[in-house]
Amino acid sequence: MGVRGLQGFVGSTCPHICTVVNFKELAEHHRSKYPGCTPTIVVDAMCCLRYWYTPESWICGGQWREYFSALRDFVKTFTAAGIKLIFFFDGMVEQDKRDEWVKRRLKNNREISRIFHYIKSHKEQPGRNMFFIPSGLAVFTRFALKTLGQETLCSLQEADYEVASYGLQHNCLGILGEDTDYLIYDTCPYFSISELCLESLDTVMLCREKLCESLGLCVADLPLLACLLGNDIIPEGMFESFRYKCLSSYTSVKENFDKKGNIILAVSDHISKVLHLYQGEKKLEEILPLGPNKALFYKGMASYLLPGQKSPWFFQKPKGVITLDKQVISMSSDTESREEVPMCSDAESRQEVPMCTGPESRQEVPMCTGPESRREVPMYTDSEPRQEVPMCSDPESRQEVPMCTGPESRQEVPMCSDPEPRQEVPMCTGPEARQEVPMYTDSEPRQEVPMYTGPESRQEVLIWTDPESRQEIMCTGHESKQEVPICTDPISKQEDSMCTHPEINQKLPVATGFEFKLEALMCTNPEIKQEDPTNVGPEVKQQVTMVSDTEILKVARTHHVQAESYLVYNIMSSGEIECSNTLEDELDQALPSQAFIYRPIRQRVYSLLLEDCQDVTSTCLAVKEWFVYPGNPLRHPDLVRPLQMTIPGGTPSLKILWLNQEPEIQVRRLDTLLACFNLSSSREELQAVESPFQALCCLLIYLFVQVDTLCLEDLHAFIAQALCLQGKSTSQLANLQPDYINPRAVQLGSLLVRGLTTLVLVNSACGFPWKTSDFMPWNVFDGKLFHQKYLQSEKGYAVEVLLEQNRSRLTKFHDLKAVVCKACMKENRRITGRAHWGSHHAGRWGRQGSSYHRTGSGYSRSSQGQPWRDQGPGSRQYEHDQWRRY
Repeated sequence: MGVRGLQGFVGSTCPHICTVVNFKELAEHHRSKYPGCTPTIVVDAMCCLRYWYTPESWICGGQWREYFSALRDFVKTFTAAGIKLIFFFDGMVEQDKRDEWVKRRLKNNREISRIFHYIKSHKEQPGRNMFFIPSGLAVFTRFALKTLGQETLCSLQEADYEVASYGLQHNCLGILGEDTDYLIYDTCPYFSISELCLESLDTVMLCREKLCESLGLCVADLPLLACLLGNDIIPEGMFESFRYKCLSSYTSVKENFDKKGNIILAVSDHISKVLHLYQGEKKLEEILPLGPNKALFYKGMASYLLPGQKSPWFFQKPKGVITLDKQVISMSSDTESREEVPMCSDAESRQEVPMCTGPESRQEVPMCTGPESRREVPMYTDSEPRQEVPMCSDPESRQEVPMCTGPESRQEVPMCSDPEPRQEVPMCTGPEARQEVPMYTDSEPRQEVPMYTGPESRQEVLIWTDPESRQEIMCTGHESKQEVPICTDPISKQEDSMCTHPEINQKLPVATGFEFKLEALMCTNPEIKQEDPTNVGPEVKQQVTMVSDTEILKVARTHHVQAESYLVYNIMSSGEIECSNTLEDELDQALPSQAFIYRPIRQRVYSLLLEDCQDVTSTCLAVKEWFVYPGNPLRHPDLVRPLQMTIPGGTPSLKILWLNQEPEIQVRRLDTLLACFNLSSSREELQAVESPFQALCCLLIYLFVQVDTLCLEDLHAFIAQALCLQGKSTSQLANLQPDYINPRAVQLGSLLVRGLTTLVLVNSACGFPWKTSDFMPWNVFDGKLFHQKYLQSEKGYAVEVLLEQNRSRLTKFHDLKAVVCKACMKENRRITGRAHWGSHHAGRWGRQGSSYHRTGSGYSRSSQGQPWRDQGPGSRQYEHDQWRRY
């Protein structure tokens, strides 16, 4: 993640950029400087997962009780120091970063192959150098932090952008993570999670101002440097020849620096000594070898601009610029405040950004004003020139770049609203919708710049909404008859929150988040010849809402942002989801991938969530799945169609499941959940099971019905570990040591945990019929404990031994086993011991190249399944629906 080579450069070439700091001291200084404002650290949780996972064992499926304890200690330490933590998780993968996501997943596949090779050779867990985080760690960490009372948010775009935006807006103490992109964003200080000593709260601060001093750049140049070096948007090879050209002409190459370090120095030298000469005089494409990559390059540059910020590299000569009485538009609604903050400044001249401002303050940039403040974050402008830097147009590409202007441009897009707007700049119009939607307006201009029109578009672009407002904020296509304002008068309560959660009163503008900026700006008015140079081509599409019910979408989005659901909003808004790597042995023919095992469940969930799309063509109904499984090259997503299900009393609408609070609706929620697992016939048996084993039994029934190669010994191990877990402390679990590591048990552990994440999806889609805590892994699963029970069961140990001679557990064991076996018998699936297996069930013990998967249709059990890995991707059939590769 981050900028190519920058992490190593900072560590080896410019170590002075890193300064050891103490969070306690920083927090105390913060409190004395800004009384009444709690020191807050924004945590990029995805960067911290490896740091947080401290249990010694990671191979068996996860030591969840130990992990939960480690998280609790982490939170307690910061709380004791009076520091508030805000945790952000990735909620989606941006299209521009999909290639990078795929590249990492394929690399992980190779690492997993090496892990299983090591296990088979040594029968032990590999060293930490081969560490691979347990499946579902990111998903369950959200719920663990919420259980610990922490503010936990899930992003609506790339999380690092929202983290940087939040830190800037609230002038937080800093950002805690491990991503060099935080050195590029012009935001609050960046601290390393990998260098954090929890006992002392010492860590390393990486200073972007010192980085700029070392490179001879200013902060506003860093996005340009990052794109020229390569990042998650700009492929590393795009400017490889340019970098080596810079290196060849660089006269200060130092022999003691590595090659990448010299390249960074050379490119920085070229920016400061060559490109700066033409800054404001020529367009970037005239001074850089952008070629056909111009649009992508502009997009990469724009991705680093936080709300209210401008790039001087987008600035052009003020030919044909309509100025607004030389007023610099800011995002602040304070009309009296006119003080401006330059975007590009040296470390010595950087203005202090106040955390809290009183009414007497006239400084324009209060980044944090306390939770009650409504003040907005202003844009960064140069204090010398009084000319506005509006939108930029490239006459060749006919595309629009946010926050700059081209010499031929005659129009200007104001970035904020004046308290007394005279002119509306429409965000979206269609041929039938004649009302224009105001975006950001100013009191002076009379020219309207519509942001989106076009009769050919039938797509709806989801923007964001203030949870306090009941009005949905969307950009719609020609079928829409009503449009909703994107940015409103500061007095209005319908302000839009860019960043994330319903309790933030200080709002960010809508069209400033990178993905949202592009979704808004890429929609072009056919009458306006300006288009967006950040448009990379037809593969970048607006976010298509699969569901048109705005009320339901708002509920789904709220649950998503508050990290209460999993994948639901992604399915309903864009129809695209992903699942990362799982510890699965690609050479094991007996166990299918979790991606296939749980696919019928997801298909039924799709039919529930996309209920109002039933009249659309089947192509539109298909959900794009980016799921990692052995043999999948991830060149394209799998197109997976919804699967209808039968629910007693009919399928209830989402409004009934999500919004109706009548007691009898809870019964319908449970019926819907069981129908997703195709277990409606086992409702009474499952209801008789006590918590937290009800959800576990549901999952086990589904697994054993779906996968014929699961045997009675596997069932004994799953149930025994769940029962024994209830009576064990965290320290007891930490001290467990399985005799050896079995590769099949490793897969089964990961398979069960992926099933628990699937339960999170189904439970949230059905309106939460079960308590989420009932299927959190720290309550029902421990990797080492399961591994121990599996090895004992495989050796034929008696049930009493599995239950550690505890008689009270014996009755529960037989009750749970009876529920699972009875439900499986209803599906014509008899669970037998391994000793009774014939050649049909040889699996890894002798069967060659075939493994059997049940259709799960509930009507019959095929005696002839289909080989899982003998067929290429896209040739398997699910629930009578031949899905195809996209």
